[in-house]
Parts: sequence; C-alpha cells; structure tokens
Amino acid sequence: MTVNGTITRLRAGDYEATIGAVGASLLSLTHRGRHLVQPVDGDSLADGYQGRTLVPWPNRVVGGRYEVRGTAYQLPVNEAETGAALHGLAVFQRWDVVEVAADRGRWVLDLPASYGYPFEVECRVDHALDADEGLTVTVAGTNRGELAAPFGASTHPYLSCDTRPLAGCTLLLPAPSALLTDEDLSPTSTEPVAGTERDFRAPTLVGERLVDNAFTDLPAGHWAVELTHPDAVGVRMTSDARWVQLYTGDRIGRLGAAVEPMTCPPDAFNTRPDEVLLAPGATRELRLTISAIG
Repeated sequence: MTVNGTITRLRAGDYEATIGAVGASLLSLTHRGRHLVQPVDGDSLADGYQGRTLVPWPNRVVGGRYEVRGTAYQLPVNEAETGAALHGLAVFQRWDVVEVAADRGRWVLDLPASYGYPFEVECRVDHALDADEGLTVTVAGTNRGELAAPFGASTHPYLSCDTRPLAGCTLLLPAPSALLTDEDLSPTSTEPVAGTERDFRAPTLVGERLVDNAFTDLPAGHWAVELTHPDAVGVRMTSDARWVQLYTGDRIGRLGAAVEPMTCPPDAFNTRPDEVLLAPGATRELRLTISAIG
C-alpha cells in the first residue's frame, strides 16, 4: 500500500499507464517509454493535485458556500489563501477498484454524505488504454438519492512533453474566451482571449506566460489541446466538454501544463445552480482522451 493506495498498471501496444486508488489518480502515462503526463512517484503525495479526480465539483466554490433551492450549505474550506473549497471531496478518498483487465480498469466511490454536501452520489472513473487511440478517461456521477444534487466533474492531469520544461513547449488551445478571476482566483467575467497572454488559438510558445484560467466557447463537438516540443514527444488531449481549465504548472516547477476539461465552470454551484443539478437517478459524464503526437 502507498500514499496513493493500490497501484494498478495498464498496457496496450506502446502505451502504459499507472493509476492510484486514492483519488482514482492518473500517476503516469507513457508512449514508448516517453512521458505524456508529468509522472507521480507511486509513494509520493504529489503537489498540485496531479492526476486526481475532481468530483462533485471541479475548481473552486467561492467561500465554500452555496444554496440548493433555498437551503444554504457550507463546505470545508481547504484553500486557505483564497478561502475557497477546492476540487471537490474525492481527491483524497480511497476509491474501490471494481474491474481490472490488462488495458482497462474501473474505480468507484460511493461518496459519503456530509454536512456541507448531504447528497447521495455514486462516482465512477474508467481508464481505458487503446494501442492506437491512447488513454480514454471517463468520469461520471449518478445521483442515488431522492433529491436533486449539484454535481460537476473534472480530472487534473499535467500534460508533459517527456518532462521537458514548459517554457520551451508550444501550446494549442482552440478557445476564444477565458474566464477572468480576482486576486482570490474567484471568477469575475468572461472575455475574449484575442490580444492577451491567454490566446493559444494558434500554436504558441508558452515561454514565461502564467495562466490559471478556465476557457470556454470551444469548437462544437470534439476539440483538441496539443502540447509539443522540438526535441520530445508531443501530447494531445481531446474532449467535448464545454469548459477547460489551463494552469501553467507553477506548483510543480512548470514541467507540465494542467489541462482539465470540466462539465461546468468554476463556482458553478453559485453562478449556475440550476445547470449543475443532477436529478435523482440521472448520470452526468465527462470524457477525454490523451494520446501521443509523433
């Protein structure tokens, strides 16, 4: 047993992945031995939420406070510097490994109800490797209770060009709009990226840019984020999520870019309370695929 729980290894063709049961965390993904995400030592409590599953909300709930149809709730504040509830309740929970094959596995968490989140949501993460397509990750929540529950999902991989410094990498992110934040990283307004350091609609050298924003107005259907380097393998992530967070990885030494497709924007429990509600018996899914370029 490690701090990341039971470690499961998957393989298909030239792809290999390791997943830790704590947080249903993607600890590594390689293609021909070259890293596509910044790896986590299996016995290390890595910084920056590397590879962890973000449910029942991604990003921040401002002040940890929200309401559901007139009833107020207070979540534990776990980010002291901003006073927010960050990245959900499951990142340090031990998920059950319920199905494993050579190239795939399923992790399930019956999320326990709490004072700040008194809802009954069963969460699931599938990691599936394909020799041609790479790794597909599916994050889902099913409302097993009798009341509508607020629910959002994401996952937190740091895309990496075989651990090359991010400053020398080129990034493509086809989003024309970004969500701005205040000094506490609370969302304020959505603005066009044109003419700003957040414009990656064409392949752009990351350099010294510091970005920690959600992006939206992505192309309809599937879109792709690509990170490339002249001297290393490149990596592509595809998804059809309508929001994606980009973080330039300062907390992990800028060796990877966190690219986090999200089913909802930051602080959606407050800004879009009806949109995030999950009806009893309903399921909400997020899906993404990570693959090698070259």
